[in-house]
Parts: sequence; structure tokens; C-alpha cells
Amino acid sequence: MLGGPLGAALGAALGHNFDRGMKRIDLDGMQGPDVEKIQSAFFTATFYMMGHIAKADGRVTSDEIQAAEQVMRQMRLDTQQKKVAIRLFEQGKKQEIPVADILSQFRRECQRRRNLIQMFLEILIMTAYADGSLHQAEEKLLWDTAQSLGFNKFLFRQILRSVEAQRHYHQQQGRGGQGSAVDSRGMSLSDAYKLLGISSSASDQEVKKAYRRQMNQHHPDKLVSKGLPQEMMDIANQKAQDIKTAYEMIKARRDQ
Repeated sequence: MLGGPLGAALGAALGHNFDRGMKRIDLDGMQGPDVEKIQSAFFTATFYMMGHIAKADGRVTSDEIQAAEQVMRQMRLDTQQKKVAIRLFEQGKKQEIPVADILSQFRRECQRRRNLIQMFLEILIMTAYADGSLHQAEEKLLWDTAQSLGFNKFLFRQILRSVEAQRHYHQQQGRGGQGSAVDSRGMSLSDAYKLLGISSSASDQEVKKAYRRQMNQHHPDKLVSKGLPQEMMDIANQKAQDIKTAYEMIKARRDQ
């Protein structure tokens, strides 16, 4: 159904008997086959590029493998789907792969759905941060990827900071929210501002505007209607919840 380099990658990973595939939906006035095609492109490009990003610094760490497995768990893949995802990840680790062609086709298949493309980039950034730091080779590859997808340097940096803040927030939650600059939910004020993509000097109106923009960008129902595989709904839900937590924390601090 896909054709091109994404179709070739998926075909190699599928083998045969992958008849369950992605869940069918028909939302936002789109025809079912169009949605299925975008979902397949997203699924394929995500795990393929996750493998490529993980290998960018020369080796794939256990943390990066766990990050890929975490995405698979959040997607609640069945046994066959998980096998395909692992095969795509393994393909992406290879040295000579048509990355530019993969990204070009992915962007084309997404039909300029910016929300969907940004979610894809955020998942790749989360993969790069899985081992605790962002290596120079990984950052360069991420920036090259972002450029291929149509992002400018400013927005790329903003997305990097947002993902880093989200990651730090969940680390703090795991430690019980320790630290004087962390509230009872485990989020620091600094992380809250970064998650919304604004500075602490932003006006109340700018904070509210940023919150609405981020929620519009990451709302799970909107993402699924645009072609996000329903299996990735949990990832979108988590991002939206973290954005809401960030906004509520900033608002509570300013109302004191």
C-alpha cells in the first residue's frame, strides 16, 4: 500500500501473516485508506528512525533499546506487531540506509499534518535522550531530520527543551519529587515553562496562549484524526497530561 522506501522497509519487516495491521479509523473527513496509509507510514518511519538515531553515536545502549521497548509497551502492540517494530528498529541501525528518502516520503505521506510530524520528531528526541544525554552526533542527526521535515532552528531547539523538560519531570516523579524547586507533582517551575515553550518572563496572557497552542498541537483525538496510529494514543495522552500539569503549576504559582 505504501510503496517507495517506506513500503520496502515495511515489506522486509512484515514477511507475511501481518493481517491485523493498524486499527482502521475514518475521522476528520478522511477516507479510511488514506488514514491507514498515513498510520502505516508513521509506524514504519518511527521504529526505523528510532534504530537509526540510537546508532548515531556509534553504539546502541541498553537504555536506547529499553526506550524502543517502552514505546512498544505504550502502543500495546500484539506479538506480531512487536516483531515487525523490532525488525524495523534493526533495519534502522544499519550504516547504509536511505534516510533522506525515508523522511521525504514520510513527510509527503503525512500531507503537511504538522501535529503528526512534530509528534514523530518528539519520539525520536526521546529515543536520543534515553541514555541520559544527547550526544553531538545524535543532535546533528536530529537537526538534519528536523530540517528534512520542515522545522527551523528556533522551533527545533524549543522542541528539544520541551522533551528534555518532560523527561526530567518523569525522572523527578520516579524519585518522589525531591528538591525544593519541585512541587508535589514532581515538576519544577523551570520544566513547566520549557514544556510550554515559553520563558518565565512571559505574561499571563502569553502563558495561556502557549498552553492552548501546545494542547492544540498535542491533543490525542486531533492527532489520531490526522493519522496517528491508535496504538500510539497513550504516548499522546501522556504528553497532553504533562502540558496540562505544567500550565496548572505555573498558574498556581502566579496566583499565590
